[in-house]
Amino acid sequence: MYWLNGCPSTDISLSDRAVQFGDGCFTTARVLGGSMQWLPAHLARLQRGAAALMIQGVDWQALEQEMVHAAAEQGQGVLKVIVTRGSGGRGYSPAGCLQPTRIVTTSSYPAHYSDWRERGVTLALSPVALAQSPLLAGIKHLNRLEQVMIRLHLEQTTADEALVLDTSGMLVECCAANLFWRTGQRVMTPDVTLSGVDGIMRQHILALLADHPDYQAEIVRAPMAVLAGADEVFICNALMPLLPVTAIGEWRYPSRTLFHTLIPYC
Repeated sequence: MYWLNGCPSTDISLSDRAVQFGDGCFTTARVLGGSMQWLPAHLARLQRGAAALMIQGVDWQALEQEMVHAAAEQGQGVLKVIVTRGSGGRGYSPAGCLQPTRIVTTSSYPAHYSDWRERGVTLALSPVALAQSPLLAGIKHLNRLEQVMIRLHLEQTTADEALVLDTSGMLVECCAANLFWRTGQRVMTPDVTLSGVDGIMRQHILALLADHPDYQAEIVRAPMAVLAGADEVFICNALMPLLPVTAIGEWRYPSRTLFHTLIPYC
């Protein structure tokens, strides 16, 4: 199903800045039992994204009601929400954009996630490096061409997900997930202040580990080589929510100790 500004529709103006410039942000959530999981966090993500892009005038109360309504109709599956700056004139200037556009869509839940949770996933290093962009880093803006290219290259391999570095060779994330690894009691995840997405599940896991008596969480800038000595690797997003990584190339990760500790809370 598709809703545009609260009304069932599959039509969007060709002058909308999402079409013209990718001028907007989005979030994707899991729907269970007719409810959108992590609704406040997803709404807050959209608000942060809109603030970073200086998109003003969004009717957040109406959007929240639309999200709740769409989730209730879907029952089980996936809900995606897009906020754009709306329609305006030709050129980069947002002058004349008087009303942001709200788009809500629903779809079925990816069936392969359940299988991946059982057997684990493999990662392949992507040849596509993410550009460093502090202005846009962390938010889920609509400019996802890097991810499109990462996915295209991934589909030429036998791996399940892509391991992605930035242009300075530092670990960032996967194509559609955040990355964590454990070495002993230290649990690490890449810094995403220069590139990448600060995912909702990433934030949740860091919060869970902040007061955990057995593990120390760290946000780091590190090269891929650190994964060679990791005891355990897993990836996450709001849909998965956690998937254990079994291999990255020739490196193997049989342990699921932290994965089993976290999964009941995710």
